[in-house]
Amino acid sequence: MDIDVQTLIFEFIGGLGIFLLGIKYMGEGLQKSAGDRLRDILDKTTSNPFLGVLAGIVVTILIQSSSGTTVLTVGLVNAGFMTLRQAIGVIMGANVGTTVTAFIIGIDLGQYALPIIAVGCFLLFFFKNQKVNNLGQAIFGFGALFFGLELMSSGMSPLRSLEAFQELTLSMSEHSILGVVIGTLFTFVVQSSSATIGILQGLFSEGAIELKAALPVLFGDNIGTTITAVLASIGATVAAKRAAYVHVIFNLAGTTVVLLLLGFFTNYVIYLQSLLDLNPEMTIAFAHGSFNLVNLIIQFPFIGALAWIVTKIIPGDDTVVEYKPKHLDPIFIQQSSTLALDQAKAEIIRMGEYSYKGLEETNLYLTTKSQKHSEMSMQIEGALNNLDREITDYLVELSGVYMSELDSTKHTLLMDSVRDIERIGDHFENIIELIDYKISNKVHITEQAQEDLNNMFDLTIMTVKESVETLDKMDREKALAVMQKEDQIDKMERDFRKKHIIRMNEGLCTGSAGIVFVDIISNLERIADHAVNIAEAILDE
Repeated sequence: MDIDVQTLIFEFIGGLGIFLLGIKYMGEGLQKSAGDRLRDILDKTTSNPFLGVLAGIVVTILIQSSSGTTVLTVGLVNAGFMTLRQAIGVIMGANVGTTVTAFIIGIDLGQYALPIIAVGCFLLFFFKNQKVNNLGQAIFGFGALFFGLELMSSGMSPLRSLEAFQELTLSMSEHSILGVVIGTLFTFVVQSSSATIGILQGLFSEGAIELKAALPVLFGDNIGTTITAVLASIGATVAAKRAAYVHVIFNLAGTTVVLLLLGFFTNYVIYLQSLLDLNPEMTIAFAHGSFNLVNLIIQFPFIGALAWIVTKIIPGDDTVVEYKPKHLDPIFIQQSSTLALDQAKAEIIRMGEYSYKGLEETNLYLTTKSQKHSEMSMQIEGALNNLDREITDYLVELSGVYMSELDSTKHTLLMDSVRDIERIGDHFENIIELIDYKISNKVHITEQAQEDLNNMFDLTIMTVKESVETLDKMDREKALAVMQKEDQIDKMERDFRKKHIIRMNEGLCTGSAGIVFVDIISNLERIADHAVNIAEAILDE
């Protein structure tokens, strides 16, 4: 029998493309329908590992990608919203959630793929309502997933009569490790375990591969999908790296255990197939689901051990930016306004410490161009915004209860200080955007200008630091020292602008470099103004 290789390849790669697009669209549509609730689901339900597992399952079903959930989780660990132990539960749940795609594929809807796509397009193009559009996007993705599978299947059907392919599947039946390696590599290339499992379901239903050869490939798919999270954790914090490696260890350990029991597992799948009268696609889906469920049950009790292992593999202190307030206890609002103000003040001091840490990281980004400093500053900026919201809400709630005159003055001072510290974050975010512009457009700043920037950064950081200490100790002498520094910074800004104009006239510096330089020093000057506002308020008391 002659095989038209071109048609085979075109149908296969085209089908794979449409399938991947379908998975992406379906996930994005569901994700938009769920909105920001995804992050909330993960943030609020991970208080214990069992709830974490359930959250991982739900979110993965919604975004149709276990690696997507893991990447989300890595981000939450990075931001200090979630501990490593909580993240492990979510990652375990994500592995179970991803099996849903295989079950969807098992429902043989191939013949209805085109009408489903049509319904999705109708909802996407003929309605202005965003919710209807999101639903349309999900339905379109759902249909495209089946259409892609149909194309892939017809592309793969001639493979069973191809001698080289028969030999490969035969050696995979005899050497299960070979199947695992093929599954891992293929998922790594395609970056979607759902796609490789879809292909496997197609091959199995066409009779091109036996169950004994298919199962190891299935286990390999589970290992391949962990690569995405590992790639996402490159350059991230220690905690994020650990979360990604948990995913790898979890799947490797599960595969090892099931490979040792491969004969037993194969018989179990054959028994399920005859018991439930499953079609070939559903047989693979049940095998996949059983594998991940067994893996979860075996490893769930060892979450603590998993956390310990990755901490040993990836040592180092965890530099986590805590987004959440630590001191704001609502119980004090009704009981003692004085204590509640002390709580708010402690939180504001923490916020102030973050503000000069963010400035230090911004300065390091300017001098080293290393992305990790930029990421750290942006995380701190996110934490400042979050703390600003939480502290302001707390203080607004507190303003509703009776306060002595002294407490009332302190309340006003704290309200103003929160706003000033949050603005400092906004200004160093502006500076980061300027540095990004400088790097991406290869803008060259002269050595003299760079030195000026470093001097001004040092003085500004010192001013912010002293201003926070002033607030902490309510120290009038320190407040006067901050006021003097502001005069220095204002004078510095004027001098540096003049020097910059001289450099421009001498042709030593380009226009774009000048814009970056002037904008950075004016942002630093504004940061100093906000630091001085805090000191001024203390002197006015």
